[in-house]
Amino acid sequence: MMPGKIWFVGAGPGDPDLLTVKGRRLLEESGAILYVGSLVDKAATLLAPPGCVIRDSKDMTLDEMSDWLLDQASRHATVVRLQTGAPGLYGALIEMTRPLTAAGIAWAVVPGVSSAMAAVAAVGETLTLPEVTQTVILTRVAGRTPMPDGEDLESLASHRCTLCIYLSITLLHEVQKALRAAGWAEDAPILVVQKASLPGEEKIIRGTLADIKQKCQAEQVSSQAMIVSSPTLGAADWETLARSKLYDPSFTHRFRRGLTKTPENTNG
Repeated sequence: MMPGKIWFVGAGPGDPDLLTVKGRRLLEESGAILYVGSLVDKAATLLAPPGCVIRDSKDMTLDEMSDWLLDQASRHATVVRLQTGAPGLYGALIEMTRPLTAAGIAWAVVPGVSSAMAAVAAVGETLTLPEVTQTVILTRVAGRTPMPDGEDLESLASHRCTLCIYLSITLLHEVQKALRAAGWAEDAPILVVQKASLPGEEKIIRGTLADIKQKCQAEQVSSQAMIVSSPTLGAADWETLARSKLYDPSFTHRFRRGLTKTPENTNG
């Protein structure tokens, strides 16, 4: 039997309905699924066909996961590693795929919806706005995993753009400290969404740099939460808003010629 192919599938932020069509199809065809039980909604594994081998990886080491995937690829044509969000973002993708490549096993990635996108979708906010910020930084606070030189949150926050801060809700005091050191105002809006999109479990906390920690403590939010700090938050209620040039009637692009204003007739 030829070795099977291993697919690293992004399960999305929580709601099983946000699984991509391709990811769903692969789960329905899979002979074995290794999923992150502590983070991925088990409902996604219910798509597996009868007889599919399903294993929760929350108690496994990286080497044990790689060995399990290699073993299952010798038995099944389609093997799925089901991961939260997008596999290429804080997903240990390269660490897991190197042994597969060394063993000559084919693998591929199916991207998923990240919790940053789900968090702002939950409240109808946007990560970018014309003349406010066109830059989004996806980052985390240093904990047991250190940050590389130059990537401390204070340095990143100095850009005054949108910050999507992963894996840092237990270090919210460090987030506050970094933003203050970077010059963010105490009334700067902060959004925290726990278990974004997960039916019945999503929690939304809006606050400011000054009070967001207290609000999260009051709501007992201490895990699986996305922190968004952005000058775009609350823009729907602003009195004035710069409009996108792309959709301006006077803007010309390859699909539409911009309109020019007709000079007023000044003749009597």
